[in-house]
Amino acid sequence: MCCETRASRHPSYLASLARLLSVSQFGMHEAKTQLSRLVERALAGEDVVITRHGKPVARIVPAREPSSLAAAWGIWKGKVWMADDFDELPDDIAEAFGMK
Repeated sequence: MCCETRASRHPSYLASLARLLSVSQFGMHEAKTQLSRLVERALAGEDVVITRHGKPVARIVPAREPSSLAAAWGIWKGKVWMADDFDELPDDIAEAFGMK
């Protein structure tokens, strides 16, 4: 009954509990020898955790697809400006570097 009360108060409690129960843990040595299989399991959506001396130390997760540069075009439009004299070296800076 206690768990029913907790679940009804916190809807995400059951989801968190289900995720916790579906975690697959592997020791460091086993993970090294079975890495390809563990990656495949992670790609299939399984939560794969690597442990050292019984304590979780790493998680294998699928890598995100890199976003294309084309998707970023225009993202800063209107937010950034560049001065007309941006590429001109000020006299005091030139003198400090012995360029004048």
